[in-house]
Amino acid sequence: MRMPATSRARWVTAALAAGVLVLSGCSGGDGRKDEDRGAPQGKDKNRAENYAVGTRADSTGPAAEVPGAKKGGTVHVLQRDAFTYLDPAQIYYGDQLTVQMLFNRSLTTYKVAADGKVTLVGDLATDTGKASDGGRTWTYRLKDGLKFEDGTPITSADVRQSVERLYAKWATDGPLYIPQWLSGGGQSFRKALPDGPYKGKHLPGSVLDTPDEKTVVFHFQKPHADTPYAVAMPNVGAVPHRGGKDTGEKYTNHPVSSGPYKVGTLKAGKSLTLVRNEHWDPRTDAVRHQYPDRFDIRFGIQEPDSGRRLLADRGSDRTAMSFTNAVTIENGPAVLKDRGTAARSFNEVQPYVDYMAINMTRQKNKKVRQALAYALPNGQILGQFGGPRAGQVAGNLLSPSLAGWKDTDPYGKKTRPAGDPVKAKALLKEAGKEGQEIVYAYPNTTEYQKVAVVVAQALQKAGFRVEKKEIDSNNYSTEISKVDNRFDIYRASWGADWPVGSTVVPPLFHGDSVADGSQNYWHLKSASVDAEIDRINGMADVEAASGQWVRLAERILKDEVPAVPIFYNRQWSLWGSGLGGVKYHSVYGTADPTGVFVK
Repeated sequence: MRMPATSRARWVTAALAAGVLVLSGCSGGDGRKDEDRGAPQGKDKNRAENYAVGTRADSTGPAAEVPGAKKGGTVHVLQRDAFTYLDPAQIYYGDQLTVQMLFNRSLTTYKVAADGKVTLVGDLATDTGKASDGGRTWTYRLKDGLKFEDGTPITSADVRQSVERLYAKWATDGPLYIPQWLSGGGQSFRKALPDGPYKGKHLPGSVLDTPDEKTVVFHFQKPHADTPYAVAMPNVGAVPHRGGKDTGEKYTNHPVSSGPYKVGTLKAGKSLTLVRNEHWDPRTDAVRHQYPDRFDIRFGIQEPDSGRRLLADRGSDRTAMSFTNAVTIENGPAVLKDRGTAARSFNEVQPYVDYMAINMTRQKNKKVRQALAYALPNGQILGQFGGPRAGQVAGNLLSPSLAGWKDTDPYGKKTRPAGDPVKAKALLKEAGKEGQEIVYAYPNTTEYQKVAVVVAQALQKAGFRVEKKEIDSNNYSTEISKVDNRFDIYRASWGADWPVGSTVVPPLFHGDSVADGSQNYWHLKSASVDAEIDRINGMADVEAASGQWVRLAERILKDEVPAVPIFYNRQWSLWGSGLGGVKYHSVYGTADPTGVFVK
């Protein structure tokens, strides 16, 4: 998962049981008490031991009522960045993953309890799936009573449509597990259906079968025990297969709802209103509620501003929240000062790692990349977001949430959080690159304008010449995801789709994933890395593979230096006193709107 431009060590194990991925683990601390952190921080909820695969009964609606909940009213949502996409095919960022829960349903989904326990359940499907053929074939049965916003019944053909449209050349930004497992890795899968379903062609039944209106059968090339997690991604859901409602690239302007809310109005870059979907049946939904009449989402509100407004708690801001805007360093003390204010906030560990990506197409000299790694001031960057309240300095490429994680730090980021300019200068001299120019791109947000100052100062101290390039935050993700971008370094972030290294290392570091819109932000192409990814991906023992993903990530960081890990993220959220039912979504690392109500 990607986190828009806005921990504690542990080990976990993964095992296969009953043909389904089951996660378990044990958590360790980082040597500090919660009260030393200066924020109302919860325990790390995004850990593998919190994940479980639910039963058919767990998948049956309606969702349990939220205590004290009432119907009616408007929830106001204050967001810094406009949503790049509303089309489920293109959604992969935390803010968009959050909003799509209100209007989009997938085959499976996550039921997240207030204590952080995560149960994978059937969403459109009656359960989490049935495996056969040694895990190569997965069968899903749709629930009764499912309808789109216009009252049209949802059928297996609509699920097929949601999958086959991922083959179209424009569908580049979302997760690609299912089409790649069906038809080949990298971008090769697109050859199986290059135009998607838009010219009347479909995948053969031997690949994706819909034998009746209620049944969907995936026939993968290899066994995939984690299929129930992969079909929880937003792009494996339901898109109308007829009536001209799937408008391809333009579908993002009005995705057809299968959830409790539907798009009311959308003003690009300014606002989005979601209103009740009268054809959503709560008896089919084990996760969502439909308490408010509407969600009024406004964009362009910087994090310090949203924090001040929520602290003031006046007018419509009394019933306001944010999915991803965080409490900033400016507002933190005021949140902590008042017990009532602190009670309407949470500070939780996220599954994301912030990186400084290095464009390997432009910076081919390994010593220059190493110099960047030593020079960057991780601690000072984290300080612009609030220090320990916002995260923990990172030493390696993987989040502590992943199975087999080890607390390694090859560039001494934890011992030298301000960077090591002496070591960086020496490496530049060895490379004959003293005075190397670096184009540093960053979003034009309040926080990253401050970050740009400390980054530029640190790199200049290490002997680099720095050109700062500010980018509109609404377009930032698109710009850095272009293969031919003209930047040398830029911030990127990633979170595991579920706590196993197979959801991090292959999408980020396999050479086949170098393409516009992909997650290989650094453009790493290494035959030896690709071969090792392919080898580990072929392992049937998930627990054994977990440790090998960690070792490979360590090798990539040391030998290739495609990025510099900066910090492991936390989310500190605040909301108005007129809202209830706000909780942390530990899978997406955001505030969960599915049970929110107006008091």
